[in-house]
Amino acid sequence: MSRNFLLSEKIKLGISTCLLGENVRWNAKHKLDRHLTQTLGQFVEYVPVCPEVEAGFGVPRESMRLVGDPQSPRLIKFKNKEDRTDQMLNWTKKHSRNLGKEDLCGFIFKSYSPSCGMTNVKVYSDKGLPVKKGVGLFAREFIDHFPLIPVEDEGRLHDPRIRDNFIERIFSLKRWREMLAQKKSLGGLGDFHTRNKLLILSHSPKHAGRMGKLVAAGKSLPANKFFSQYGKLLMEALSLQRTVKKNLNVLQHIMGYFKKQLTTDEKQELLKCFEQYKNGFVPLVVPITLVNHYVRKYDQPYLKMQTYLNPHPIELKLGTHV
Repeated sequence: MSRNFLLSEKIKLGISTCLLGENVRWNAKHKLDRHLTQTLGQFVEYVPVCPEVEAGFGVPRESMRLVGDPQSPRLIKFKNKEDRTDQMLNWTKKHSRNLGKEDLCGFIFKSYSPSCGMTNVKVYSDKGLPVKKGVGLFAREFIDHFPLIPVEDEGRLHDPRIRDNFIERIFSLKRWREMLAQKKSLGGLGDFHTRNKLLILSHSPKHAGRMGKLVAAGKSLPANKFFSQYGKLLMEALSLQRTVKKNLNVLQHIMGYFKKQLTTDEKQELLKCFEQYKNGFVPLVVPITLVNHYVRKYDQPYLKMQTYLNPHPIELKLGTHV
């Protein structure tokens, strides 16, 4: 395992309890997601949350749905029309504060749930007509309370690009917090920025430029403001999807570090591999693997430390669809 993703402890993630196989849904069943438990679960520590059970609605329970304004819906029992909004909101506000003590680096919500769904939750009009414009009451409170913490739902994580991006963000947030805990100094941040520069560039050249200027101006800013601004820009940058064009820019930038060492055949091999990636014949992991071979062969110290080339454990099989 590369030192770029060796962490002092597992990443803590919040998760809807039913996704871990617990029978907490309204019908006393679960929604076990084996990728989350068996694959990602090797590298994270889950903090399970079931808003409807923990707010006191019991198992099994009458199903509920969101009704009214999609921006401020009510949580209504389906059959007897009882309004349970206040009970849920009181719990969500209290529990969100408690979760602030857990040092979460992300949250995985149950899709379409009236409490946990983060997008496209059905909200019914007074006439019973649904629109998919809602956000679950707990999910909305969590996202508002922790705007920089990466969040996704298990349905969206079936999309390989979204899954790759989410996992990159949670690992990056964990690295950032460990740096702050171990060496919160200009030197520590400078080292962090150096190691993650190419990863940031692959997501947003604009943010990479702004963050570089911020690091250079660090001594002129109050420490708390300086670290707060950098952390905000970091998570904003990584929330933007990588593209083939942005990755090619980074790969060509990397090649420049040892182009004088490469033989003619090696240069042609790299360029051919980049072209195959550009045309969609191979995934990103192929040129990354070849670049890592040359980084080791020519012992390039700057590239050895780059998170971009070793962002997460190989067992997660990322970079195969980007």
